[in-house]
Amino acid sequence: MSGEKTPPYPGGIAAILTQMEGRRDALDFAPGEALPPMDTPLAGLAAQIVPEPDADPAEAPPFRSNHHRKRHALRRELTGRSELVFLNALLIAHLRKRVFPAHAPGLFQRLWAEEAPALLQQLDPRWLVSSVTTFGDHGQSAVQRSVGLALSTLFGTMKLYESERLYSGHTADRPFALDGKAQGPLPLEMDGYALPSGGLDVNMIGRLWLEAEGDPVIQPLAHRLLEMLIADDRTVFSRLMTMRQRQARRDGAKTGGAPAPVPASHRELTSETLRWGLTSTIRAPLPEIARFAAHHLELGAAALHIHLDAPDPEAAAFLTRHPAIRVTQCDAIYWQASGRARPEAHQVRQAYNATQSLRDGLGVHWLGHIDVDEVLLPQRPLAELLCEVPLSAAVARVAPAEALASEDGLPHRFKLTHKHAGQPKAVLQEIYPTFGAHLYGGFLSHTSGKVFARTGIEDTRLGIHTLKYRGTEARNRHRLDEVWLGHLHARSWAQFRADLGFRRTLGSYRKSSERPEMGQAELIGYLMEEEGEAGLRALFDEVCADTPALRDRLAAHGMLLEHPFDPDAAVIRIFGALP
Repeated sequence: MSGEKTPPYPGGIAAILTQMEGRRDALDFAPGEALPPMDTPLAGLAAQIVPEPDADPAEAPPFRSNHHRKRHALRRELTGRSELVFLNALLIAHLRKRVFPAHAPGLFQRLWAEEAPALLQQLDPRWLVSSVTTFGDHGQSAVQRSVGLALSTLFGTMKLYESERLYSGHTADRPFALDGKAQGPLPLEMDGYALPSGGLDVNMIGRLWLEAEGDPVIQPLAHRLLEMLIADDRTVFSRLMTMRQRQARRDGAKTGGAPAPVPASHRELTSETLRWGLTSTIRAPLPEIARFAAHHLELGAAALHIHLDAPDPEAAAFLTRHPAIRVTQCDAIYWQASGRARPEAHQVRQAYNATQSLRDGLGVHWLGHIDVDEVLLPQRPLAELLCEVPLSAAVARVAPAEALASEDGLPHRFKLTHKHAGQPKAVLQEIYPTFGAHLYGGFLSHTSGKVFARTGIEDTRLGIHTLKYRGTEARNRHRLDEVWLGHLHARSWAQFRADLGFRRTLGSYRKSSERPEMGQAELIGYLMEEEGEAGLRALFDEVCADTPALRDRLAAHGMLLEHPFDPDAAVIRIFGALP
């Protein structure tokens, strides 16, 4: 009939299988060729580098066999990588075929049983996915086969969907607008994902995570891939979470959202009985950590929980001289005991560690989460300020103040955003004539501030800038007056320049899909491309440097905060000596 539709796959499943099988002819060997034997030594391959194949007459064309052709292509692709990575790729190439050397599955298993740490460090995401797919086809246990097949299907489906999505004109990190949803049924009569409360994503990821724990060989690989999946901001999972947060904010504006319940025991607190503390995940030299700790202990912190992101026994020994400091070494044993692989993204590690501190309670009523380059600057004792927080509030937000870079590297003055100083946005161009239009609040660092959260509330998670209750941001927040969060973001030109690479790739200068206008990432990228070092220095001098002219402009609009302090003197008073 002329009205009948042509099916997407003419010939149905039989044609699909025929096409699939046509790509699985075995790789033949020429005389003298073979895969490395089953007992080939693996130790040391991670340190051996693959040379350019055409430089070796034994590797160069003409090709003697399909094995030779594939081997040459892989060595060309992996030139400069390790022989361990190459061997993994070569085994995968053979194991994708219908027929392969009998020992190939066993050698692949040996590779991952004996060299998994090196493989996880050296393989890129593409080859990690190819490896887990091979476990799906050739796993020695039911867990290996089920996890491998499930992850292969997940990543294959994502590749199809994400490739098609690019034709929408949206980049992979850009969520769709909430108001742009089309109406109509999903295929196979499926129910749509419930944006505010859907659990399909966490159920998929969580079940795969737990299933992988049943086999020690595939667990590290599967967990690494799942960690990478939830940390990448270019996936459907990340986009849906962003859309969910936007929906929650929209719904919160309509309904008031869900407040986190305040423990009844907090109603009896006084400024004398209230105890507060801090949690922080830190990767920094011991002198910086000691300054951070000493400053806040002198302010009255009853507990400091410091997670050393890079284990350091010397730092732990020094810090734990003080009874209020607890140090957790975030080493392999720590992450293994947590039941999860070490997250790739440092932001994920920070949020996880902060939540563990919150759930522990640390014997305090209020717990703040700040970084080692941030210092609280209260105008009155912090216990008094926290005691004055309304009993209806579970979260107390501290507004940021960005340090001005002084010649001695010690901040004596800080600047405020126009918003926190009660000024119109137009003042930014008066204060920062060249760059004020491109930097929110005139800050290079974050303008969200940080939070204190009441302890003892079930089902909460402490993030970097917020407290989540039952999966959404707790709405019962209160702005703490008479205290600022001094951010030592750019203490000097040398420090700003040294941190620039990390901040552009993993930190606060990454591009954001939340703000389409030019921000730090775009501005710094433009300056580096068009003006180089001179452009960066001009930005630093106008926005960061503690100059009389900048101080005068800030003071004229009530945006200058003077709060000098001597962190090394505090270290001597608290610890008895500098480290």
